[in-house]
Amino acid sequence: MEQLNLPAFAYKIKQSGANSMIFDELRRKYVLLTPEEWVRQHFIHYLLQDLRYPRGLVSVERGTTYNQLHKRTDICIFNHAGKPELLVECKAAHVPITQEVVKQVSTYNQVVQAKLIAITNGLQHYCWQVDFETRSFVPLQEIPPYIN
Repeated sequence: MEQLNLPAFAYKIKQSGANSMIFDELRRKYVLLTPEEWVRQHFIHYLLQDLRYPRGLVSVERGTTYNQLHKRTDICIFNHAGKPELLVECKAAHVPITQEVVKQVSTYNQVVQAKLIAITNGLQHYCWQVDFETRSFVPLQEIPPYIN
């Protein structure tokens, strides 16, 4: 897998037939190791270890419905009241972060209603604060760490 612009961590990989699997500590199981999953697992560990988000507030690949279509959010972090705080869209390292990707996560966030959205391909990371009243995005220099 490709070297990412995220901190390294002690990942666990195993083979299952012809497939490589990576252990997801949040879902407590091995999942298919795709280029996007490689980025997702690194970003999860960055959120937990470096930014100190509590494990119990992080959801991975949670289902949501938008215009009667079933979608999955890559990572969603909730506050202690159960309200979405941060919605993260992960892409494989070879996928550029384009306006179309920003539109995708913005569309998901119309349903989720997270205060912050982030997009990463493991090499580049972007984060915005969402202002629902003005329907605008305020770019942030970095993803905010967890605050109690």
